[in-house]
Amino acid sequence: MTNLKITTLQTNLVWENIEANLIQLSSKLNKFINTSDIIILPEMFTTGFSMNPARLAESPNGKTLTWLKAQAQKTHAVITGSYIVKENGHYYNRLVWMQPNGIFQTYDKKHLFSLSAEPAHYTAGKERLIVTYKGWKICPLICFDLRFPVWSRNTENYDLLIYVANWPEKRAHHWRSLLMARAIENQAYTIGVNRVGIDGNQSNHSGDTSVIDYNGSILVHTAHVETSNTVELDYQEQQDFRKKLRFLADSDAFQLL
Repeated sequence: MTNLKITTLQTNLVWENIEANLIQLSSKLNKFINTSDIIILPEMFTTGFSMNPARLAESPNGKTLTWLKAQAQKTHAVITGSYIVKENGHYYNRLVWMQPNGIFQTYDKKHLFSLSAEPAHYTAGKERLIVTYKGWKICPLICFDLRFPVWSRNTENYDLLIYVANWPEKRAHHWRSLLMARAIENQAYTIGVNRVGIDGNQSNHSGDTSVIDYNGSILVHTAHVETSNTVELDYQEQQDFRKKLRFLADSDAFQLL
């Protein structure tokens, strides 16, 4: 099985300005042509964590989806992150998993952040997304999903767990701790990509973007600055670890209602 090269993009975002964010991200992505298998952007990377979907939402096949296709084709990498979409009269915080060949899959955020009134503006998703890419099984989730271990639980034998986020600095300790917990309990590489900077609600974000291995060891951690990191994940090392410590086989069976 091939290893995966992952690039995390920790960036500031221009508040509620889709065009400005797409322009700045296009420039940043120019550095990653033929360098990575997967490039991960933050949650709501076109707007910041906005509760104004009536003004900012796009159609499912709108400008940002077209942009994602172009960037994935340009970089020859999967591009993933979430943005605001309107479909069938509902607004969604939607993650897109865009492959270089233009084939894509989507995940709508399940756990909406009640402290910001996200449930009053957006509709929750109902199904997880498990994608297969270059032989790896990958589970991409969004921000507040991190607090709910049952939703993240490795019932599909995935290899990589991803969270894209707009997680505030005042709860950065929770972010760092929960990412490590998810990696350990699921014996999976776990990546959290968060933004930096102050948003339109005057909430500061420290980033704390992290790449953690299946044993809870930190491979990458960056905070407070706009930066990118590329790391190679070793598939066989993870499989050998799981064979040595067969904790996943002892997991409790359960059903989500």
